[in-house]
Amino acid sequence: MADAYVAAGSNVRPQASLREALRLLARDFPGLAASRAYANPAVGFQGDDFVNLVVRFPADLPTEALLERLKSVERICGREPGAPKWGPRTLDLDLLLHGDAVGRVAGKTLPHPDLLTRAWVLGPLAELAPALVHPVTGERIDVLWDRFDRAAHPLKPVTLDDAGG
Repeated sequence: MADAYVAAGSNVRPQASLREALRLLARDFPGLAASRAYANPAVGFQGDDFVNLVVRFPADLPTEALLERLKSVERICGREPGAPKWGPRTLDLDLLLHGDAVGRVAGKTLPHPDLLTRAWVLGPLAELAPALVHPVTGERIDVLWDRFDRAAHPLKPVTLDDAGG
């Protein structure tokens, strides 16, 4: 069975949206583990800060079916189909890795291109799976994170149990 690694983010009711996403994913994928959550500014548009985390779970599904399930969770959590990429959202689930899949799968690139360029993806992934080896670079995720310019891209830990979430 292949492990799936998924980046989850929200800037519309982020704590509540992410709690609901974690509940739905854990129901469908027993064995789910999550990194801590982190706040960071919106990128590509003006908007409220995002809260992001990464989850890992065993996924005995073809990648195409897994992507469809992730889209379904986004819709249940209030994401409108066809919502703009660079805008506020209740939930964004991006498949980072699925086993050793590399290349274009169901219109997506694996590993996800943002994995190596976004602190809010690489940092939580390094926390969750430091010894994981990137299937293209051949390097451990913790080594990639150690080299990342964290001073330019600080992560601010937040909790998902905030009353106002």
